[in-house]
Amino acid sequence: MADNIVTSSNSSTASLNPTRIICHVCQKQFSQYTCPRCNSRYCSLQCYKSHSLRCTESFMKENVVQQLHQMQPDEQTKNKMLDILKRFHSQEEMDEDSFADSTLSEETMEKILSGQEISFDDLSLEEKKRFHIAIAYGELSKMIKPWDPWWSKPSARNICLSKEGTQLVQPIPDQELLDDDIGSDEFSKVPLGPETPLPPLSRLSSKEPSPLLTVHLVDILYSYCFTLRLYNGDWRSDALGSVMVVLSVSSVLGQGAQPETVLEALSHCLEQVCCPAYRHIGGLQFGLGVIDDVISLLGLGTPALVCALRDMHWCIQEGEKEAKSERPRKSQRGGTRSAIKLAERKIYFIMCWVHEQPEEVWSSLAAIVRAEKTSAMEFQQINRSEDLNNKTEAKGKSLIQEI
Repeated sequence: MADNIVTSSNSSTASLNPTRIICHVCQKQFSQYTCPRCNSRYCSLQCYKSHSLRCTESFMKENVVQQLHQMQPDEQTKNKMLDILKRFHSQEEMDEDSFADSTLSEETMEKILSGQEISFDDLSLEEKKRFHIAIAYGELSKMIKPWDPWWSKPSARNICLSKEGTQLVQPIPDQELLDDDIGSDEFSKVPLGPETPLPPLSRLSSKEPSPLLTVHLVDILYSYCFTLRLYNGDWRSDALGSVMVVLSVSSVLGQGAQPETVLEALSHCLEQVCCPAYRHIGGLQFGLGVIDDVISLLGLGTPALVCALRDMHWCIQEGEKEAKSERPRKSQRGGTRSAIKLAERKIYFIMCWVHEQPEEVWSSLAAIVRAEKTSAMEFQQINRSEDLNNKTEAKGKSLIQEI
């Protein structure tokens, strides 16, 4: 017997016959799900998002509140958030016109400044509303102190590693380096080198290293610098998320690609940075700035490069642990874990390769990267000029042409 097709769940069709209800949103597909709030029938995620704004906003709000309740921040996280809120409050006080629109009340701020702990539930209804608005418009992110990259520190020029690549005891810094480190947070400190000796490449592979490893290193370093910039230097706050950013930006680690030129490697990285997922960070200008980070790292030489790759290797390992701890709800989990494991091996191999290279390799590679960046900026300037000329010509043309 054929199934009955109805357009409403209140149909009077006999209960003996199986019924298939049409989606209430698109009216095209059979419904497979029911909204738990309004009992509306829908067929897909897209239809769910568009069926009722009240339902979807309520669902997202409940998820956020639930996550806030489940979070158990450590002392370091509390101090960091307290510092952010203090700066946020200080900036509001500097603007006399913003007093009436302050996100947090004076009573709440007095509790925070006195060191008392407050939770989201302690906020008033109006404070909760303004807090959500501040998050939505990115106001709180403006209060976060911009991260100072560790490779820009003078101490990064004095990294000492053993012949086997392991971390040595750092020399006592002079007054200039000491003054430079005062006030810097732990994420701006130079990452430590490997704890165990790096094996020779001949032990890792019987084949000769590919001559394209210099190009692949540029790709990997770019993804590392971009990820640290994105997470304000703190990849530990979301190790798995940081790893996924690395895999999305790096064609070598994420896709197993083999770029043959520095231009090809940088072009792919810039294309990923300008995609919708990361465009809000700064687009092409931000992506070109990350190339300067890569040039700075290359200019520091082998010890800094080994430390950077070791830090990246540690990030991959921590992300892999988080991926294993998650419940395998989707078939993609297995593929993600295998991609992370492969990336971990590649980074370790190229770290051992970097350790064996002479110092002059990096100055030559930095010059090539700098030249490619200059070419990219010139190409961008040409495109802007062409776009401007095209717009000018378009304005000069008549809107209606005689047939």
